[in-house]
Amino acid sequence: MANNNELVPGFDDEKDDSLKMSLDKVEDVDKCLTMYLNGYIDTYNSVYFQKQVTKVVNAGFVNLIFNCSGLNYVSSTGIGSFTAFLKLVKQNGGDIVLLSIQPKVYEVFQLLGFSQFFNIKDSFEDSVSFFKKGSKVENSIFPKVFSCPVCSRKLKASKSGRFRCSDCKSILAIDQQGHVFLG
Repeated sequence: MANNNELVPGFDDEKDDSLKMSLDKVEDVDKCLTMYLNGYIDTYNSVYFQKQVTKVVNAGFVNLIFNCSGLNYVSSTGIGSFTAFLKLVKQNGGDIVLLSIQPKVYEVFQLLGFSQFFNIKDSFEDSVSFFKKGSKVENSIFPKVFSCPVCSRKLKASKSGRFRCSDCKSILAIDQQGHVFLG
């Protein structure tokens, strides 16, 4: 894990044993940093997490790759933090990629219906490619508006994957071709 925390003034001024973070500049992408997260994010350390990411954005880094391979738990409060960061960086012309999310952490994103809002990648190369493509949706099928096969509620998917219907709570999946099914 790289540690170039000096890239952001004051980043190491505060510490939290439950969440260790380190930074690494992504040379191929303008205003881009990888933040390596190790530990967990919950109600008790989410303020610390938010302060640290705000320091990063205030230092001019608005394209953020959160390497979540060392993140073993995220509460709903932690997911709320990621959502706030997404809004913050988008206002400044940036975006967020969540990299290498562990299955049990990804499940929390899915259950709360947030997996469809985030760019989730499995490799660093895919993360960098996302920013090089100008943060555009890769497939012209998406975003796709469709009806829930259970309750007929109109839903919108920004990309393929699994998510929960906001009305009937059925778990749905949408494939790369835009086909919707239960599951």
